[in-house]
Amino acid sequence: MFCFVLFLNLGRPFLPKLLFIQHSNSEAEFSIPFQVARVFGLKSTQMKLKEGSFLWYLYLDKLYCLLSVRNVKALVEYFHLLDVHHNNTLNDVLFYHFLHHVTNLNRRQIMIVFNMLDWNAMGEIAFDQFYMLVCILLAQQNHLEEQFIFRHSRPVFELLDLDGEMKIGPENFHMYNFLFNIKKQELRELYSDFDVTGDCRLNYKEFKLFTIFTMDKYQEMKKAEKEKEKEREDSA
Repeated sequence: MFCFVLFLNLGRPFLPKLLFIQHSNSEAEFSIPFQVARVFGLKSTQMKLKEGSFLWYLYLDKLYCLLSVRNVKALVEYFHLLDVHHNNTLNDVLFYHFLHHVTNLNRRQIMIVFNMLDWNAMGEIAFDQFYMLVCILLAQQNHLEEQFIFRHSRPVFELLDLDGEMKIGPENFHMYNFLFNIKKQELRELYSDFDVTGDCRLNYKEFKLFTIFTMDKYQEMKKAEKEKEKEREDSA
């Protein structure tokens, strides 16, 4: 049994907006957000869990990208141990020490993640956000980023939608690519193929189409790998 309920709502209201205007493939428009992100030094460094840390021993289901009930119970206890102020939340200091202990992320990256989760600027995160972050970290550690984004497209979209405008630009992906591992070329293809409004920003429908397409490519790749492995075994 897997824990499904915690991803249903992170507290941000859903306000879908659909615009239909002429599509544009302007390279100049697309490249500007990347330059802005680089000015702030947001270069990609792949996240890795530290071997022997608590998260190292948690198992993420490969199909649904969720933890088992037993693992969630263990994670709740771990969260309570981190919550030294007994507020059922983690502030930025506690959050920093947690991520610094279990990952190789630097201070800037950790605070970027904290601000992403603390979307209402309360200066703290609750267990729901903590649980989702742990699943994101485990998904990347197990190379399940495509599966995770596909299964949890709505909460991922909400996290990337920093301004609450129900649209996400390439700078959002670039800022968090150390979590979701989306390459620059893949990002160009994403906005070229799925930005039907032509404004270099994706609404949720466009983003959902991207997750479906990416998942299809991921499954085709896995199928090809299995066929090659079977051929090697048969020829051995």
